[in-house]
Amino acid sequence: MKGALQDETAAGRPGRSPRSLGEAWVALAGLAAVFLFEMLDNSILNVALPVIGRELHASTTALQWVTGAYAVAFGGLMPAFGAIADRSGRRRIMLIGLVLLGAASLATAFVTTAGQLIAVRAAMGAAAAMTTPGSMALAFRLFDEDGLRVRALTLISTVGLVGLAIGPTAGGLVLAIAPWQVLLLVNVPIAALAFLGVRSGIAADDPAGLHRDPLDVPGMLLGTATIVLALLAPTLFVDEGAGSRAPWAATAAATATAVCFVLRERLARHPLLDLKLLALPLVSSGLAYKAAAGLATAGLGYLVTLQLQLDWGWTPALAAIGMLPQVAVLIAGSAFVNPFVQRVGLDRAAWISAAAVVSGLAVYGLLSRFGYLWVAIALVIVAAGMRVVGVVAGLNVVRGLPGNRTTIGAALVDTATEVTSGVGIAVTGTILAALFTGDIATSNWSPQQTGEFHQAVTLAGLALAVVAAVLVGWGIARTRRAAGDQAATPVDDTVPQDA
Repeated sequence: MKGALQDETAAGRPGRSPRSLGEAWVALAGLAAVFLFEMLDNSILNVALPVIGRELHASTTALQWVTGAYAVAFGGLMPAFGAIADRSGRRRIMLIGLVLLGAASLATAFVTTAGQLIAVRAAMGAAAAMTTPGSMALAFRLFDEDGLRVRALTLISTVGLVGLAIGPTAGGLVLAIAPWQVLLLVNVPIAALAFLGVRSGIAADDPAGLHRDPLDVPGMLLGTATIVLALLAPTLFVDEGAGSRAPWAATAAATATAVCFVLRERLARHPLLDLKLLALPLVSSGLAYKAAAGLATAGLGYLVTLQLQLDWGWTPALAAIGMLPQVAVLIAGSAFVNPFVQRVGLDRAAWISAAAVVSGLAVYGLLSRFGYLWVAIALVIVAAGMRVVGVVAGLNVVRGLPGNRTTIGAALVDTATEVTSGVGIAVTGTILAALFTGDIATSNWSPQQTGEFHQAVTLAGLALAVVAAVLVGWGIARTRRAAGDQAATPVDDTVPQDA
C-alpha cells in the first residue's frame, strides 16, 4: 500500500516531495491559514451576536441562522465540492474558494440587514466547503511518508485550534474598540495569505492524478439535500421540541433523500460517491472514529456550558475560564501527537484516541454532579483524545482511498463530524426538554429542577457514550479487517482492497 501511495502522490505532484516540514513551509503556511479560517470564524463571531442583534434588529431565529447558515452550507456542500475537486483539481478549487471567501468577507462591510448577513454567512460556508477538505488532501499529497503527513496535519490543526481557543477573547477585545464587521473582515488577509501560500507552494494537480468521470449532478443534489436536512433537523428539535411536527418532518425528509441518494449511487454508471469506497476497512473505520468523536464532543460541550452557567450560576467569563483545561490540552497536545503515533502506530492511535473521547464523556455523565474537578477531568480526557483522533482518523480515511478520490474522502471526514455534532446536540437538547420542567434559562432553580437537570445530564451523557462506543467498536473491527487484508495480500496493492 505504501509503495502505491508514493507512486500516486508523485504522479499527482511533479518533482521530488519535501523531505521535511521546513522544505514545505510556504505550502504549509497556506494550508494552515485555510484551517485557521474554519476554526476562527464561528468562535470569533459568537461573542458578537448580541451586538449584531441590536444593530441589525435581528430576531432570535435570525441570529441563530447567522451561524446556522454557515454550518448548513459548509456541511451540505462539502461532498459535492470534494467530488468536483477530484475531477477539476484540488488546488484549483481551493484557490477559487479562497477568492470567494475574501469577496464574501469584504461584503460584510456593506451589510445593513440580518438577511444580508445570513446570505454572506452562507457564502462563507460555501467557501469553506471548497477549501477545508482540500487542506487535508493537499497536505496528504504533499509528502510521501506517513510520519511527515502526521506532523504536517498536526501543525495545521494546531494553528486552527489556537484560533478556536483565542477567538472569543479576541472577539471581545475587538468589539471594545471596533464595530462587529471587523470580526469578519479579518478573513480577508487570512484568505490572501492562504491564496499566496497554496498558489506558490503547491504545484497544480497533474491530470494523471485526477479522474474524468462525468459529474453525477442528481447524486450531488440528493447528497446535499440529505446533509442539509440532517443538519436542520437537530436544530428544530432543540428549538421547537420533540412535540412539534417540524423536526419530525425534517427527519423524515432527510431519511427519504438519503434512501434516494443510496439508490442513485448504486445504480448510476458514474456515481458521485462510489459506495464501495465506504466499505473499504480504513475508510469505514476512520469515519466511525470521527463520527464517535464528533458526537461525544458536541454533546459534552453543550452540557458543560449549561451546567457551568445555569446549574452552578457561573458568569460567562468564569465559564470560559472553566473550559481552559480543554483549551490547554488541545493546544499543548500537539507536541505529543507524533511521538504517540510513532509508538503505537496509526491504526491503534486512531481507536485509542476515539475510545478516550468516549471515556471522557462517560466520566462526565456519571460524575460531573460531584464537582468541577470531575468536569475538568472529563474535559482533559476528551481533549486529549480529540487531539489525536482529529489527525490520525482523517489520515486513515485518505490513505485508505484510491489517489484520485482523496478530496471527497477528506470531505466525508468533515461531513461525518458536522452531522454527528448536530445529532449530539439534538440528543442532549431533546433529553433535557423531556426531563426538565419549566424554563431552563431561568435563574434560581428549585431543588426538583436541579435534580431533573442532573438526571438529564447523566442520561444524555451515557446515551451518547453508548452510541459513540458502538461506533468505536465497529471501527476497531474494520481496522482489524484492514490488517487482515494486508496480511493476506503480500503483493503490492496499487488499489485499496474492497471490503
